[in-house]
Amino acid sequence: MSISTEPDISLVFADPLRREILDLLADEQLCTCHLVELTGAKQPTISHHLKVLKQFGIVESEAVGRNTYYRIVSSSLIDYANSLISLAKKASYSQKERLGCQ
Repeated sequence: MSISTEPDISLVFADPLRREILDLLADEQLCTCHLVELTGAKQPTISHHLKVLKQFGIVESEAVGRNTYYRIVSSSLIDYANSLISLAKKASYSQKERLGCQ
């Protein structure tokens, strides 16, 4: 088993506000001001979470005039989901008792 020194992407999904942001972005592109209004969180908090999501490649941004709009990078979510599916399949095969163990 190898231990990675890379940040764990699963930690991104551990935060309820980040999950809420992703849920909102799944419907449409939004700017920070929209996310503040829809979540009730303060602007610096939203900006921090968007920065984390960008660092992991889960969202990308586009400047439009004075606003920056954010959208989900679906391929990143698909890759993560596929890795979880692979792990679940591996775990289901390993449910068999190991011979010789009690």
